[in-house]
Amino acid sequence: MFLRHFACAFCAQALDRVSQAHSQIEAKGVRPVFVHLGSPERAKPYFDYYHLSDVERISNPEATLYQLPAFGLSRTNPYLHSLHPAVLMGWLRGALFKYGIGLIKEDAEQMPGVFFLKERKIVRAFRHRTIADEPDYLKLVGAG
Repeated sequence: MFLRHFACAFCAQALDRVSQAHSQIEAKGVRPVFVHLGSPERAKPYFDYYHLSDVERISNPEATLYQLPAFGLSRTNPYLHSLHPAVLMGWLRGALFKYGIGLIKEDAEQMPGVFFLKERKIVRAFRHRTIADEPDYLKLVGAG
């Protein structure tokens, strides 16, 4: 799971949703791995807060993994993207109020994505078109 930045309400929402489904995901024999743009020290409190202290995390501030052609994760203008109707609706549905926004320290232009890999191959993928897109994590791992 590739996250955007830790000040993003939708990334906090993703951590929360994965936390809620964590036992079901692991019951399918799937080990969640998060790739993020922050330092390990910056990431730790977020993963601890959402009870994901035990998941594997890859700190990738240079975004080299995000840029791999296999993942195909795009970049966007964060200011224009924030005006997208789906993003505005996501905030109004509660993401902004429940998860808030913070000080952006990572790359706000990087889009997130979720990939289910098996034997080093991408089996299923969810590439966000907007930052407010909500992947079905259980379906991605074949549990939904």
